[in-house]
Amino acid sequence: MNTSYLFVYGTLQLDADNDMSRFLSLNSSVFSKAYIQGKLYKIFWFPGVVLSEDASEKVYGTLFQLHNVSDTLRFLDDYEGFYESNIEESLFRREITTVFLENGNSIDAWVYLYNQNIENKQRILSGDFLKDAKN
Repeated sequence: MNTSYLFVYGTLQLDADNDMSRFLSLNSSVFSKAYIQGKLYKIFWFPGVVLSEDASEKVYGTLFQLHNVSDTLRFLDDYEGFYESNIEESLFRREITTVFLENGNSIDAWVYLYNQNIENKQRILSGDFLKDAKN
């Protein structure tokens, strides 16, 4: 399965206003505000998500449609510390998951999931990294 959509929930969001969020903005189009079922954690200065089966556990972010999927993902993989040849050691892994849109529809999209131990990591209960970062 493949998709041209990417769900972001942390430093790649437009409002994060950094070099990588600007790169994504130049190489994609905002599709919708959205959420995934997951748990959000503060890793260091950036967040990480692990998926959840619990529909009440939501992580909020933005869904983008990528213009040049393979080139953009290759660049973002490096930023996210995802190495297809060594997934076990990768900081994040890129997977396709169900993303829920503001209008109630859902779509399959790529997402970077935290790929290391979350023990002793602080949970961001709001599910909104940018909102939490402002507090």
